[in-house]
Amino acid sequence: MKAVAIRQCLPVDHPEALLDVELPDPAPGERDLLVQVHAVSVNPVDTKVRRHMPPEPGQLRVPGWDAAGVVRAVGAQVTRFRPGDRVWYAGSLDRPGSHAELQCVDERIVGPMPASLGFAEAAALPLTALTAWELLFDRLQVPRVAAPLAGHAPGTGNDDAQEAGPASGTLLVTGAAGGVGSMLLQLARALTGLTLVGTASRPQTRAWALAMGAQHVIDHAAGPLAQQVRSLGIGQVDYAASLTHTDAHFAQLADILAPQGRLGLIDDPAPLDIRLLKRKSISLHWEFMYTRPLFGTADVARQGEILGEVARLVDAGVLRSTLTEHYGPVCAANLLRAHALLESGRACGKVVLEGFGQEPPPGNP
Repeated sequence: MKAVAIRQCLPVDHPEALLDVELPDPAPGERDLLVQVHAVSVNPVDTKVRRHMPPEPGQLRVPGWDAAGVVRAVGAQVTRFRPGDRVWYAGSLDRPGSHAELQCVDERIVGPMPASLGFAEAAALPLTALTAWELLFDRLQVPRVAAPLAGHAPGTGNDDAQEAGPASGTLLVTGAAGGVGSMLLQLARALTGLTLVGTASRPQTRAWALAMGAQHVIDHAAGPLAQQVRSLGIGQVDYAASLTHTDAHFAQLADILAPQGRLGLIDDPAPLDIRLLKRKSISLHWEFMYTRPLFGTADVARQGEILGEVARLVDAGVLRSTLTEHYGPVCAANLLRAHALLESGRACGKVVLEGFGQEPPPGNP
């Protein structure tokens, strides 16, 4: 099978940072699906693995942790899927990734793909949807409504609707226009009653965050976050989701969070002085989407369930794909372009690649 792999950790501008390779077809284990991968998307974790997680000497590592495809074979103990099913998933860090024509993945962390989406649109969502859902509802423990709030679907033109949900208060999302932020805003807008404040520093990303469901957008590059939030007439926030540059914003987040507020983060900050949270009894919550599959937790199947719920919300028109860039087929050159965009810090939404084994088209952006 065709695949893209890492042999050694190299900078994004090195011609061998990613390699086009041929590998043997994998065989599914007892709980596995063998999936023919149709489309993938690229996440910051892909760049971190390329830079910091070399394979064993003489070996190759296939990256990629977002995929949409079709089941080709199933293991002996598989009960939820059968050959021909269209599926989506984010996989696990300790197994070969999705940048290959065929991939084995545990059925428990797989969901049925939304019927209303094509493979490219679907591939943009699994990792960020899982991260956003787990951060919002499992870590920060925001109460959710049983059904989406009317008028809160992003892009409906009803951004000023004020239906009351079970969770009142305010959620501040830093890095709101990225992949996780895009899904977090959509989920919070549709499934909670929170007021949503996002941060973005460019006109394009500001407009994107508003389209995803933010009621207010402030500029994390324009001055202290706490001061900007207060200028909106919001004295304090009840929840904060710090998705990027947590070390740069930490003191401001501690300042603007309410007593007994909740702070969630997903990035890899420099050491933080958590004593800043003590006086207000602010709780700190890490979200790492791979925890359940890496440790085989008792609730690992919850990830498949979440993907099923997200698929239903997509098909109901409540959530939308966050695909913003289509970089053509899956090959080393196109993936390196996607890595470079993510490392530039200027990505908005998600970059998707579709199909295998072709050279990048001339002039493809």
